[in-house]
Amino acid sequence: MTAQLLSERVDSTLVLTISNPEARNALHPDIYAASHEALEVAARDDAIRAVIITGADGVFCAGGNLNRLLGNRARPRSVQEESIETLNHWIETLHAHPKPIIAAVEGPAAGAGFSLVLACDFVVAASDARFVMAYVKVGLTPDGGGSYELARMLPRQLASEMMMEGKPVDAARLAQLGIVNRVVPPGQALVEPTRLAEQLGRESPNAVRGIKALINHAQNATLTEHLAAERDSFVAALHHADGGEGISAFLEKRKPNYR
Repeated sequence: MTAQLLSERVDSTLVLTISNPEARNALHPDIYAASHEALEVAARDDAIRAVIITGADGVFCAGGNLNRLLGNRARPRSVQEESIETLNHWIETLHAHPKPIIAAVEGPAAGAGFSLVLACDFVVAASDARFVMAYVKVGLTPDGGGSYELARMLPRQLASEMMMEGKPVDAARLAQLGIVNRVVPPGQALVEPTRLAEQLGRESPNAVRGIKALINHAQNATLTEHLAAERDSFVAALHHADGGEGISAFLEKRKPNYR
């Protein structure tokens, strides 16, 4: 069975499932390509309010396929460079996507699978999920933005521990570190993200999109630059139809009806 990305629409949520059972849902360029297409469609479809990324058969993602990587050693370096560039484009697409992206993690999220989790806006993980940056165990260094995210999210010493020791970390510890939003019982990691997606779907799509853009902007902006971005975003939101509906609904003590 080949590596594939399964796509399913559940009400206002798009669920993308990594499926590569023979390799514990290892990533493959075919998955990157399918994800690009699915995310582009979701970005244009106003009826889709959130995207969930998960893995099939109780495994989130084992990262890169070591057999494929070993084979690439005998090919020109450009082959692996192109593969990683495609992965990088996927990661950048997740960050820039206008809809919230939720990782639903059962089982292991290893290597680039962990990097994929870190690129999502929300992370819901089963209590027995395991996260590992084990590149060092096979003489490699991180890709997919894993080192970028961990170095920004954690103190230097913790980032060094996770990447240089390459030991598994459980969901509870990542929740304590602020990386995992919610820890749920095993087998329930897709249930809670579906509820979260439904909740987000009831909020103003314009406001959610604007907040995500501000979070992205804050990563590299000065305070002065970000204050200006907040100003512009706030004024735009106030004069958007969602702003009028949200304020009116609050004052009239009713639920807003965002379109």
